[in-house]
Amino acid sequence: MCTSCGCSGDGKASLTDLDTGETRSAGFDEHLNHRGSAHHEHGHAHRHDEAHDHAREQGTTIMLEQALLAKNDHLAMHNRAWLADHNILALNLVSSPGAGKTTLLERTLCELAGAIPISVVEGDQESVFDAERIRATGCRAVQINTGTGCHLDAAMLARGLDELAPPPGSVVMIENVGNLVCPALFDLGESAKVVVLSVTEGDDKPMKYPHMFRAARLMLLNKLDLLAHVDFDLERCIGYARRVNPQIEVLALSARTGEGLDGWYQWLRASASTQRRTQ
Repeated sequence: MCTSCGCSGDGKASLTDLDTGETRSAGFDEHLNHRGSAHHEHGHAHRHDEAHDHAREQGTTIMLEQALLAKNDHLAMHNRAWLADHNILALNLVSSPGAGKTTLLERTLCELAGAIPISVVEGDQESVFDAERIRATGCRAVQINTGTGCHLDAAMLARGLDELAPPPGSVVMIENVGNLVCPALFDLGESAKVVVLSVTEGDDKPMKYPHMFRAARLMLLNKLDLLAHVDFDLERCIGYARRVNPQIEVLALSARTGEGLDGWYQWLRASASTQRRTQ
């Protein structure tokens, strides 16, 4: 049981290689991956405080939350060290269901083909639909199905990276399960979280889900092509986001029409370049 959210973390997550069709376990209880010990650790003690605040019960529930997050953070540390050693930029794309993550990924992969080597880890509770859409662009992708779980965890990403074997200096896009709650608490070892918020969802989401927007480096305001048809105040939304995270970067775009995508591509190139220079 995932005590942070109540979803079933029963070890029944599965990973599917779209090239071979092979499916195997990708659960949290898989053994520590073979990449070896981390060379440097980035502190994540604040996640335990967030888990403590999130808990509604006392005693055993809080202890289980802390143990689960501590185990996850240990595995995330190994993922982060491996990615750093290989100069790989890993971005954890998070959003509510239907915000447009997969459409954004499809267009990004097509328009940056040959410019930036990108591979994708797709996370969903069931189905391989999104991974098949990504694979149709020519990009290497693996699908992780979490079953009843509502988020990816560090062990699942470790298995996904083992399967992908991304080349040094490349970018790995992690499309997390559609959920603005638990993915904020579970570090995967990524370089940054990118939260995608569509204008159809309401401009108050950063205040309703502050942990997610506090954890994100970048907020992408998607579906600008629908802005004239909905009651959404861009400036108010950006103000709310910066109230919970003064350092968050913000880009507005439409994955469908292409408006604003140049800014996203520039950010992506700059982040990949910075990742290589700092290692």
